[in-house]
Amino acid sequence: MSAPGTDEIVVDHLTKQYKKLRAVDDLSFKVRSGRVTGFLGPNGAGKTTTLRMLLGLVTPTAGTATFGSQKYIDLPDPVREVGAVLEASSAHRGRTGRNHLRMICRAAGLPDSRADEALEMVGLTPAANRKFKGYSLGMRQRLGIAAAMLGDPKVLILDEPANGLDPEGIRWMRDLLKALASQGRTVLVSSHLLGEMQLLADDVVIVAAGKLIRQGPVDEVLGDLSGGVQVRVRTPQAAELTAALAELDATVTPGADGSLVVHGVEAAAIGHAAFTARVELHELSTERGDLEQVFLQLTAGKAGIR
Repeated sequence: MSAPGTDEIVVDHLTKQYKKLRAVDDLSFKVRSGRVTGFLGPNGAGKTTTLRMLLGLVTPTAGTATFGSQKYIDLPDPVREVGAVLEASSAHRGRTGRNHLRMICRAAGLPDSRADEALEMVGLTPAANRKFKGYSLGMRQRLGIAAAMLGDPKVLILDEPANGLDPEGIRWMRDLLKALASQGRTVLVSSHLLGEMQLLADDVVIVAAGKLIRQGPVDEVLGDLSGGVQVRVRTPQAAELTAALAELDATVTPGADGSLVVHGVEAAAIGHAAFTARVELHELSTERGDLEQVFLQLTAGKAGIR
């Protein structure tokens, strides 16, 4: 088997002990390239500590956090391999956004032109000559992403990147991260916005109390842990349809809005049963599970702060 490339994130039996507090506890998962992976967990679950160990900012007590088989510190040219934003960008208050990025470019051996390209990517070109002290929190988040992308890295790691963004900014963030993943990059995003993560992420890694709770593609996690998809039906002949579906071993429950919610059979089978029983249908729609419900189900009783 070939070794994983540096664009794949590998967390292997990672542990961090702070005196009496075990912030991360024998944690293992992989993040694949070409996909957006949501890193989810309650406050104090160990997410930020894990990301800091991955970036060499915290030393693990045990285990490894690597890009393929290489630690961040061993990457030959890390600025071109990995970009990261662990908090809203900070900069000298009197320096403009453009000059802030140019300073980073010069320190990293990158051409000044990358600053303007990164500003354009995050939509900050109109504010390029404004001083950092006049930037809103959302603008600082964008500037942080611009700084992370200066080296055109294969991997992007973001911790709560939507903080301070308005709905338009959150939509922009979603589109940007999806576009970067579609280019083959590896994108790992920690966030508390579960509804947004359901729209953004291809895969999720869910942790609580420093331990892995669940990982996998979003659709698989939703299907396995929320009872699969459900079908919502509206009909003026609810009793007749319920009787017909009972023969298919379907579970039918009344919805709060007067509809019927059906589990255990697909929409096509419901439509066929309704046709056979001569039941009139006004709605027949398949609904996905809800990531927030699954998250709460998985992390119930697993305190993040110990």
